[in-house]
Amino acid sequence: MTFAPSISNEELATLPAARFDGDIVVVDNEEELVEACRYLSQQPVLGFDTETRPSFKVGVTYKVALLQLSTYDRCYLIRLCNVKPVQKLLSILQRSDIVKIGTDVAGDIRSLSKLRRFTPRGFVDLQTEVSKAGIADRSLRKISGIVLGRKVSKAQRLSNWEAQSLTQQQQIYAATDAWVCLKIYDKLQMA
Repeated sequence: MTFAPSISNEELATLPAARFDGDIVVVDNEEELVEACRYLSQQPVLGFDTETRPSFKVGVTYKVALLQLSTYDRCYLIRLCNVKPVQKLLSILQRSDIVKIGTDVAGDIRSLSKLRRFTPRGFVDLQTEVSKAGIADRSLRKISGIVLGRKVSKAQRLSNWEAQSLTQQQQIYAATDAWVCLKIYDKLQMA
């Protein structure tokens, strides 16, 4: 299977949307985080992403607010703005036997390390994987279009990830971003 090296924004706009339709679990406290870690620690592969509240002022940055870890049918949205990363969560991020797949993984790891230092293991960056397949585009949106023939909406990207509660649109957006990484990786492995 061969893939186009790139896709135009016009071509991308014509594609059907990718949308996670499994269970979305919002984790807002330590008890919920322990339960999430119990499930996630049993999974061999996870989609991975983070979200940070956008800053519209020069020199103002925020800490990572959300960590998304997804299986094919369940996505945990861990609200790091409300719950501190406990050792059980760091253990998942440090285990080489649990493969975590995302895009711009190094950037996400840098953001997470500002909350709590850990030694990342078992991470796969789709940007590296797609280059092996001859794909030049590096954004998740374009990678999804090329590999899956589906567009990933970025409508919620600049929303407030530290809001008191996440809207349903934010939840679906965040879950889709992590889950679609699994789907892309699977398709690349079949090529």
